[in-house]
Amino acid sequence: MAAPVAAAAGRLRRAIRRSPSWRGLRALSSEAPPIQAAAVRDAFLSFFRDRHGHRLVPSASVRPRGDPSLLFVNAGMNQFKPIFLGTVDPRSEMAGFRRVANSQKCVRAGGRHSDLEDVGRDLSHHTFFEMLGNWAFGGEYFKEEACSMAWELLTQVYGIPEDRLWVSYFGGDPKAGLGPDLESRDIWLSLGVPASRVLSFGPEENFWEMGDTGPCGPCTEIHYDLAGGAGAPQLVELWNLVFMQHNREADGSLQPLPQRHVDTGMGLERLVAVLQGRLSTYDTDLFSPLLDAIHQGCGAPPYSGRIGAADEGRTDTAYRVVADHIRTLSVCIADGVSPGMSGAPLVLRRILRRAVRFSTEVLRAPPGFLGSLVPVVVETLGDAYPELRRSSAQIASLVSEDEAAFLASLQRGRRVIERTLKRLGPSDVFPAEVAWSLSLSGNLGLPLDLVELMLEEKGVPLDTAGLERLAQEEAQHRALQAEPVQEQGLRLNVHTLGELQRRGMPPTNDSPKYSYSLQPGGSYKFGTCEAQVLQLYTEDGTAVASIGDGQRCGLLLDKTNFYAEQGGQASDRGYLVLVGQQDVLFPVARAQVCGGFILHEVVAPERLRVGDQVQLHVDEAWRLSCMEKHTAIHLLNWALRQVLGPGTEQRGSHLNPERLRFDVATQAPLTPEQLRAVEVTVQKAVGRDEAVYMEEVALARTAHVPGLRSLDEVYPDPVRVVSVGVPVAHALDPASQAALHTSVELCCGTHLLRTGAIGDLVIIGERQLVKGITRLLAVNGEQAQQAREVGQRLAQEVEATAARLSQGSRHVAEAHRLSKDMGRLTDAVDTATMPQWQRRELQATLKALQRRANTAVRKLEMGQAAQKTQELLQRHMEGPLIVDTVSTESLSMLVKVVRQLCTQAPGTSVLLLSPQPLGKVLCACQVAQSATPAFTAEAWALAVCSHMGGKAWGSRVVAQGTGSTADLEAALNAARAYALNQL
Repeated sequence: MAAPVAAAAGRLRRAIRRSPSWRGLRALSSEAPPIQAAAVRDAFLSFFRDRHGHRLVPSASVRPRGDPSLLFVNAGMNQFKPIFLGTVDPRSEMAGFRRVANSQKCVRAGGRHSDLEDVGRDLSHHTFFEMLGNWAFGGEYFKEEACSMAWELLTQVYGIPEDRLWVSYFGGDPKAGLGPDLESRDIWLSLGVPASRVLSFGPEENFWEMGDTGPCGPCTEIHYDLAGGAGAPQLVELWNLVFMQHNREADGSLQPLPQRHVDTGMGLERLVAVLQGRLSTYDTDLFSPLLDAIHQGCGAPPYSGRIGAADEGRTDTAYRVVADHIRTLSVCIADGVSPGMSGAPLVLRRILRRAVRFSTEVLRAPPGFLGSLVPVVVETLGDAYPELRRSSAQIASLVSEDEAAFLASLQRGRRVIERTLKRLGPSDVFPAEVAWSLSLSGNLGLPLDLVELMLEEKGVPLDTAGLERLAQEEAQHRALQAEPVQEQGLRLNVHTLGELQRRGMPPTNDSPKYSYSLQPGGSYKFGTCEAQVLQLYTEDGTAVASIGDGQRCGLLLDKTNFYAEQGGQASDRGYLVLVGQQDVLFPVARAQVCGGFILHEVVAPERLRVGDQVQLHVDEAWRLSCMEKHTAIHLLNWALRQVLGPGTEQRGSHLNPERLRFDVATQAPLTPEQLRAVEVTVQKAVGRDEAVYMEEVALARTAHVPGLRSLDEVYPDPVRVVSVGVPVAHALDPASQAALHTSVELCCGTHLLRTGAIGDLVIIGERQLVKGITRLLAVNGEQAQQAREVGQRLAQEVEATAARLSQGSRHVAEAHRLSKDMGRLTDAVDTATMPQWQRRELQATLKALQRRANTAVRKLEMGQAAQKTQELLQRHMEGPLIVDTVSTESLSMLVKVVRQLCTQAPGTSVLLLSPQPLGKVLCACQVAQSATPAFTAEAWALAVCSHMGGKAWGSRVVAQGTGSTADLEAALNAARAYALNQL
């Protein structure tokens, strides 16, 4: 009976996990008022603190610290990874953690674990949620205590009826050599759970792993029966208790952990729904204030919890999307993640735009509506997470600012889509070029996934093949901007330039590229530019009078506000529109200088003609990121001269929104101390938030200014001078000496108006291009902060590894594990985005540690080999042949045993097999000198390993190999038979 119920419950549970419906949920009590969410959270924390001596720790930021593998913190255990991995700094506060509990803010949007697309479609998915968890580290307690505490809290504190609870445990995995977790099963039975409600599942459901390698173990889950006995059980997972007792090695095998840990997680929203007897998590008091505020602010019909086809007009879907997304936005911004252009900031930007679209298109919300919901989020979550109260005004301002910017592009996008659809036939696909033009318009654009969704709602297919082609072209273009290659893409050749000059065409006026200003709040305002189309060129350089239908073309204008690629700075990108026709966007992918003319590379979704009047818009986020990095390059150049001496010379540079590179002539490679000193010097200049002055002056005035930096190239006259912290006139005064003490350079690039916006600068790479020239790679802002956090985490791991090595290893397996951990740590240090000075220091430390670890392994292996040799000699009488099995951790260890045997028993030929996890077998052999040349070790090993489906290698005297078999005795018999035949 139990097996069919278990199977049915398993199917139900997996279905509910995919799309929980919560229908049929019965209230725990129809008399008592429902417990409030804040009280549920407090009861959890108080229970573990007061009854079971746990230390309460605050929630970590949802922005991962030093973990580039995550976009957001998505589980309660993330902040405790160093403990699980054994890399915690022994001097840190965390090293003393034994029993810990907390409520962790989690975001699952983007990356491997993302619920973003499911939010709104059902009644339970969220991008932000709270994870209640308790932990026991280093064997402080284990399965029995963890299960007992969980059962006590759920049934006695929260009062959930025992007959509504089911549990599951790990049923084993024969492929991995793991038996069922009968210990957990028996614990639940001893707590009074009937055997019919104790279910067994395999590794997919009940074996938890941190990643491809690392700590892992069986888990037991507590499930709540939504049906409450009325018909077949409807199980939904409530609490997951993970018992970390294994380590997944790089070869896929499992080894026991030296220390065991308990890691549990229970979603607050789901628990509150159960305790409040609600139909969904959105019907709890965690969301009801928001849903009420949305109703009052929009005037839409009240929320009624409908899903699927029943949700006409998708009103309730929009309620859920907006309520969920404003919580996520508020929490993320409070923790320092703001909507942006890449990584987690880009995901957050998608979330904000998704919320804007549903609130305006479906709920008909007024402008500024999203920002008005922030105080409601603060009211519901601010007591648990005080950072929300501290940042409330900033969150509301940022949300409102981004909402207003996106509303303009959303309205334009709607008009573009509607105009395009009117021209399509019933079976036509939506043109890829139009969708691409909407997405390529920078910070004012619509993300492609949103365009696709808008079309999907209208039942119109999108030309995905065309989109893929355009995406490939964009990727190639970005690659060229990362490392510019001359003569690539559209260009004006000498004949075309001669024709333009013959016609008297004046050079392009690009002075509007400097038309931007710093606003009181710290943001930049970039001006638009109206211009006239003077000439159009096809991709092969042919001059034409008009172009369209999604073609890529070259465009000459009388003036432009686009920065054309020069001076090492990547060109601007953005879009242009026809004056008087704002609905069609013409993406500008690149601008370049050709003989004084600025050639714009444009995709023309509709007709564009010579003589048209256009308005140009730069991608503001792209431009600002380039400005940050160009000013940072100037500070880097100055800092290098400060640290290495005034003779240090720049040999080239390049920057794009992602990173910058700088080539510098040096007498010798930079030391870690010099790299660090350069960073500190730049940091101080950034911290002073100095003004950046720019002015065009006569070239002759710059000829004899001491300290002024310029490259060996031709400069225009007048020339643009960029000076940090000192007005240009003062910097150019020969008597002032100001240029010796700050950054003053000749430069045509676009720069910040104050240095503070750089945020930080980290040199993440350094290598010798040729003798005497060093290339530096650097990042700034958020990327720099993340690089420092990664470096700090890796430094702690190295220190923890050194402490483990100093403690010594008693067993070969432990020493091997430590040596492997060092190898993985070395790979991580070699490849991580982190400060280069710190990388070089850690690499040196790890190299020394690895030598010590290898020495320790060799000593332990020699000692253990001697012990195993004596055991084998006692089992085997003197004779010409020893064939046997022996337990070893590695092939090198097995070879040592074979060699010692042959040394102590001269004239004996030896072959040993060592069984490993997952059926793998190691093989090593040595043939006595008296038996060769007829009998060779290489042939012997090959015969035995081929019998096991493996391979072998070696010499006439010593050989080794590997194979796989479940019948060791047959392999041993094959080894003996082959040897006896040769002897």
